[in-house]
Amino acid sequence: MLRYFTSGESHGEALVAFLSGLPAGLKVDQAILDRELWRRQQGYGRGGRMKIETDKVHILSGVRHGATIGSPIAILLENKDWKNWQESLPVGEGDSGKYKRVASPRPGHADLAGALKYNFSEARYVLERASARESAARVAIGGLAKLFLCELGIEVLSHVVAVGCATIKAEVSWSDIRALSQNNEILLNCAHTETERRMKEEVDKVLKTGDSVGGVFEVVAHNVPPGLGTYAQWDERLDGLLAGAVMSTAAASPGSAVHDEIGYEPSAGFTGFTRARNNAGGIEGGVSNGQDIRVRGYLKPISTLRRPLQSVDFATREPVKAAYERSDVCVVPAAGVAGEAMVALTLARCALEKFGGDSMPETLRNFKSYLDQLKSY
Repeated sequence: MLRYFTSGESHGEALVAFLSGLPAGLKVDQAILDRELWRRQQGYGRGGRMKIETDKVHILSGVRHGATIGSPIAILLENKDWKNWQESLPVGEGDSGKYKRVASPRPGHADLAGALKYNFSEARYVLERASARESAARVAIGGLAKLFLCELGIEVLSHVVAVGCATIKAEVSWSDIRALSQNNEILLNCAHTETERRMKEEVDKVLKTGDSVGGVFEVVAHNVPPGLGTYAQWDERLDGLLAGAVMSTAAASPGSAVHDEIGYEPSAGFTGFTRARNNAGGIEGGVSNGQDIRVRGYLKPISTLRRPLQSVDFATREPVKAAYERSDVCVVPAAGVAGEAMVALTLARCALEKFGGDSMPETLRNFKSYLDQLKSY
């Protein structure tokens, strides 16, 4: 069973990510993990924090001599901004006069609900853990899941479909998405140049008004064999598992226009069965069907606004403007990278549940036997 969790606060000393269940013998290239973290930090509309942090993985355990050893993996990501916050957020009691309260909750954020849940008089501790900074830790361990999936011939990448009202209409090919991932300069990670220009205009518009903007990203898992997930139990269906990681929507068209007709070409794919389209997003009945898996996440605008919305002071209950904390304007491309990590972790877990193996040679033997079975179907 592949298990993972993260720890750390936005302005704390570090983030820590834990991953257990990867087979021994998986080669780990730290430069690839660092590249994933770099991709997460890019994109037009990012805030000042991205100028402070330069995320690099520091692997503490579970990897030796460049490969996994079967034991849990712990990764540390240093927060460079910690030097500016260690007196405000010390582990010990510290000087209460240097504490930075979040006196008014931000609409759309976890501030108020978290303060109520944990009985805090204000929202500083809520902000620290509910911050999108935590997604860096998931991207780090998601990179490990992507390395594992690559050994099975599976790739996971993302692209941006919409920012505000600017939307790309046509389905984007895998080759175009892959080309995007190779770019060393990322604007809004959109495969269509004109649409990306209009997306940039959407960001510029809200930047001028002190607002923020959301959008839609799509994560694509390429070359996934049929058989991951199951229809046997509701909580084991692959679409349900992916929905738990990245929110998605259903089509609103008639069935005749949505469902993918089936054909057969002996040399096609894993089994020879083909689909004229891929409206199902690579999953039918809760099981991967051999098509590219496409998962779309609909990202609300950032809730921290330079022109704050109306709120209430925690202490006095009087009307005030919501607190402002340094923030981004648009994070849709970065959310796509985090979505890649979550999809990769989910698929890696499903693959390990199906193929098993305590070492990579054992896992790959089982996987090859399954592919042979598909070809002989």
